Amino acid sequence: MIKEEIQKLVERAIKDLQEEKKFPEFELPEVFIFNNVKPIIKGHGDYSTNIIFELRKKIKVKIVKEETKEITDLLIEKIKNDKDFNYIFEKIEVANAGFMNFFLKEEYLQNQIKEIIRQKDRFGNLEIGDGEKVNVEFISANPTGPLTLGNGRGGFCGDVLSNVLIKAGYSVTKEYYINDRGNQIIKLGHSILGDSEAVYIGEYIDELRKKNKKTDPEKVGEAAVEVILKKMIKPAVKRIGINFDIWFSEKSLYNSKEVDKAIDDLTKRGFTYKSEGAVWFKSKDLGDDKDRVLVRKDGIRTYFASDIAYLKNKVSRGFEKIVLFVGADHYGYIARLRAMAHTLNFKKENIDVIVEQMVKLFKDGEEVKMSKRAGDYVTLDELLDEVSLDVARFFFLIRGADTHLNFDLDLAKEQSQKNPVYYIQYAYARISSILKKKKPSIFIGPDYRLLTNSAELNLIKQLIRFPEIIQEIAEDYQVQRLPQYATDLADAFHRFYEKCRVIGEKKKLTQARLSLILATRIVLKNTLSLMGVSSPEKM
Repeated sequence: MIKEEIQKLVERAIKDLQEEKKFPEFELPEVFIFNNVKPIIKGHGDYSTNIIFELRKKIKVKIVKEETKEITDLLIEKIKNDKDFNYIFEKIEVANAGFMNFFLKEEYLQNQIKEIIRQKDRFGNLEIGDGEKVNVEFISANPTGPLTLGNGRGGFCGDVLSNVLIKAGYSVTKEYYINDRGNQIIKLGHSILGDSEAVYIGEYIDELRKKNKKTDPEKVGEAAVEVILKKMIKPAVKRIGINFDIWFSEKSLYNSKEVDKAIDDLTKRGFTYKSEGAVWFKSKDLGDDKDRVLVRKDGIRTYFASDIAYLKNKVSRGFEKIVLFVGADHYGYIARLRAMAHTLNFKKENIDVIVEQMVKLFKDGEEVKMSKRAGDYVTLDELLDEVSLDVARFFFLIRGADTHLNFDLDLAKEQSQKNPVYYIQYAYARISSILKKKKPSIFIGPDYRLLTNSAELNLIKQLIRFPEIIQEIAEDYQVQRLPQYATDLADAFHRFYEKCRVIGEKKKLTQARLSLILATRIVLKNTLSLMGVSSPEKM
């Protein structure tokens, strides 16, 4: 990847200059690389780095042109003399602000087409995960009703992040935690019985009530959970294209005595105390804002006790990293989860909690608030009755999970290039149509040197960004980069198509351009597949 190559070039150059006593000894600063495929100012290179700013601080020079120029000239000369530089880059320039701008060689770009075609669906595969076992838990909605828009957000983001982590070389387990024990199950029972303690409403409650023959709220709730999981939640999960590796029952932690064993273990190691008849976990000492109750004075184990047992169970299964998607009302859960991890000698930095913000559905400029089937929220099934799964997935992914999302139902239904999903899929379909008419020759190697038009080169620059996108998402979990990248790639293709005739009179040029669009189709398909969005060959 280009970013890694630039980083290596810069780091080697600094070390060499230190050995030659032209730079003083200092710890190497982090080298930040920026991709300028869509530069704000034309001519700012394909990639840039702000390393000059960092070197000023390390070498402790004043911001004086002469001194800065000396640092810059020494660094550039050293980088240019590196054998790896001339293979990839045409030149380096320094902007007035102090950024070093790297320009890719045309020959290097042209050669990447062949590599993409060779790798096909393996293009973008990385080894940075090194097989590390990662547990990604998402959705995990209480089994007290249908899945909602909010559950869809965690579902799509969790599923796509899992796909990206697998692409990056991690061993990923997708998991759904079923809260099938506790007060919410009893409340579900009361709701079905229709007594004064009822809290859940909707047509599904009415249907469950018709079939109920029990009178004990807890037993009513437990029976209803089985129906809701089987008839509502699991079918909805299947409909949105998610396959969980594990459906983990909270109740199983009690059946196996894992909750009591976890509490006993914490007590033996001095992490608990008794007060007011309850057993408390010393979570405040471990970074939480207060201590947490494990066992209430009536002897009932809290949700927090279940959570500790569940985390311990995950650690015992050999997971080296744990990723968890939670709703916006669970923000305070992060500190207590990391407190739990400390008691298990599990590194807190290996637990990542992604807090999902609210989703609102808009139609005709007005928020859609009511649902006939579920009370005061919109179900995922209702959404998918209105729009395709491709559109639903893309629209949920287009904003970071930590930002509020307004789902525009009118735009989602639009079948034109105003709709970003349609716009991207149309690029794929257009390429497929061309390649059906004429394919690149397998007997005559295309002469990629003929691809010198700026639209052709810009398209290749977008193609080679794909592995970088995978790496960036694997590092910071910002899955919205995928739909943004897919849009950028479709933009680059459409501009190329407008400026360059693919099938023309010049046979060699035609072959080269056919190979370019074949590579584009491969990368588009890889990108859409990671998002769980289809790649139609006709539209």
